[in-house]
This record gives sequence, C-alpha cells and structure tokens, in this order.
Amino acid sequence: MRVALAGGGTAGHIEPALSLADALRRLEPSTEILCLGTERGLETRLVPMRGYELGLIPAVPLPRKLTPKLLTVPGKLAGALSAAGDQLDRLQADILVGFGGYVATPGYLAARRRRIPTVVHEANPLPGLANRLGARLTPHVYTGHPHAQIRNGRFIGIPLRRQISTLDRLAMGDKARAFFGLRHDLPTLLIFGGSQGAQRLNETAFASRPYFRDRGVQVLHVVGPKNADEPQDLTEDGIPYVAVPYVDRMDMAYAAADVAMCRSGAMTCAELTAVGLPGAFVPLAIGNGEQAKNAEPIVNAGGGLMVHNSDISVEWIAGELIPLLTDTDRVVTMSEAAARMGRRDADEALAREVLAIARGDNPTPEIPIQDDDADDEAFYDDGKDAR
Repeated sequence: MRVALAGGGTAGHIEPALSLADALRRLEPSTEILCLGTERGLETRLVPMRGYELGLIPAVPLPRKLTPKLLTVPGKLAGALSAAGDQLDRLQADILVGFGGYVATPGYLAARRRRIPTVVHEANPLPGLANRLGARLTPHVYTGHPHAQIRNGRFIGIPLRRQISTLDRLAMGDKARAFFGLRHDLPTLLIFGGSQGAQRLNETAFASRPYFRDRGVQVLHVVGPKNADEPQDLTEDGIPYVAVPYVDRMDMAYAAADVAMCRSGAMTCAELTAVGLPGAFVPLAIGNGEQAKNAEPIVNAGGGLMVHNSDISVEWIAGELIPLLTDTDRVVTMSEAAARMGRRDADEALAREVLAIARGDNPTPEIPIQDDDADDEAFYDDGKDAR
C-alpha cells in the first residue's frame, strides 16, 4: 500500500497526518508513506524527525473566504499542481489523505486528475477553503469535531500521538510530578499557550503567583521558547511554581496536572479530552471564533471552563480557577466528563478507513454522515478532468 499525506504549515495539520502514518504502519508495516509539504511549514522539521519522507511542493495560500484574492490563485496553483502530481507519480500512490493547509489543494486536484482515491480529514468546526474544496471532490470526508459543517463529513476524532492517546494519567501522576520537580500531594495546574506560548496567559499567571502560593496550588507553566531560555524554579514557601520554555513530553505534563489553563486549538482540545484532563480554556480570538467553538462542546458537557481572552485576569483565577483546583470532587467529575468527550482511537479508526477505501471497499457504515455544508460556494476546477 502506498499512501500520500497532504497536511502542512502548522502542527494542527501535520501532527494528525503523522499520527495516521504511525497507525497505518502499525496495521500494515509494509505501507509506503510520502508526506507532501512546503519549505515554509513546520513539516520540514517534524516529518523527518518522525522518520517519514517529505516531498516538497510550492505553497499556495488560500484565503478562508471567497475574496478578490482568489483571482491570483489559479496562476500560483498551476506550478504546485504539477509538483504535487510529480510526487504522486513518483510514489505511485494508491490513495491521498489530506488534512488541509497549503499543500492540500494541489494535492486534491492532482489526485483527482489521476483518479486516485482521496480522503479528507478536517479537524476544525469551521473548515478552511482547501478542505471545503476537497470535500466536493470525494465522498470520503472525516471530521475531528462533532459539529463540523462540511459536505459528507463523518465524525471520527483527531488522530493523536500514541504517547498521548494511551496515557494513563492516574498511574503516571506521581512519576510525572517528580519528573518536573513538583510535589505529589498538592493540586496542580498546567499552563501552556501553544508552541510559542501566550503572552496574555503568561502575564496573568505570573501576576497570580501569590494566590497560588496562599491556596497551596502548585504550577507547571510552559511559557514558550521565545519567552525564556532556561527553566525557572519560582517556588515560594514550599509551593512549587516551575516555569519552563517548552516541554517535549506533553504526556508527562498532562499526567502531572489536575487542570490545564490553555488555548483551545483543535489538537489541544482533542488531547485533553483523550486523557481526561479538565481545561480552563482561554480561546485565542482569531478568525471566526474557531477556538471558542472547539471548546464549547467540552464546556457544555461539564469537562471544562471557558473565559474570553479579554476577560482573563488575576481576579478570575483567584475567584474561579483556584476554587476549582482545590475542590477534589469537582475536579474528578470534570475529568470524567472530559474523558467522555475524548476519542483515543481516532488514529487507527481513520487508518482502517483509509486502507479500506484504497482497496475499493466501502467505509464503515456505522459512522454517520453529518449534514452537508450549507453554502453553495463555488470551488476550483483544474479544467483538465470531466466531473
């Protein structure tokens, strides 16, 4: 089996693709995998680091909405489409799986030209233009959010690293806290703001240190590599406050924590629910409110709290978050609610679907098709194929 994966630019596109690649190799070790990417994305580092081949094509940024900028796309798309086709031909791909991002559109169109079966995975509740295009070219569309509005979408979850999806937080708790120099007998808050940190979260957390100390709440704070070069031990009166630039072992960070205060990207929400860790979500106010939509089902199910970025404050932490952390019964209830929202096996579930489609079998009938995308927006056609 030869599988091409198209998902580049950000970790939110690349990590699910790599998790799927790992699952495909577990199910069929002989599977050949080629990841399509561009020189400008994180894939240039992440893909080789995970042991997979990267085939580069030119980047074709697509706006999220139909705007006059779309008029400039066809010219840029031609070169990328040709390069993507060359990569598919070199692999002799049996199937293409796209996750969105700059490489997805030329990947989808090149696969269609060659009549290669295509699978689309959309992680977000509000799909980008590339995946909306892809969803109009194939019936095989899977989503990471239960309420994603995309044509032919079937909710399957987001493929996660096995390091995360197989984590037993309770069993690993004491070991994880010792790993970070934390005490085993105190409520623990994990704070992180994505790969580069989050200034608003960082500033508010540091200003709240006296309240954490006075209420006996220890903190593991991932400030982001651009905000610190070395770990800092800010422990006072025996209450640990450990600030680190980054964490390579997020599974250990999740195991050490009782609650996480964080942004609410699709991957973060999927990971927290998979491991049953309640989130105090502070959505980044970008785009059409995607991050808030990611967290809403978790919060509505009782698995987390949400506060708008403009409302996060020392007062909110002292009046809302710390009382949660010091209420063991409430934390347990929220953990169970978060876990009920999680999907630990999305990687292998999607891998089985991909293998079946590549062989010409039907996808799993038990996965219900969601409502079609409501809009009638036009989509690109490379002009070479008949529909």
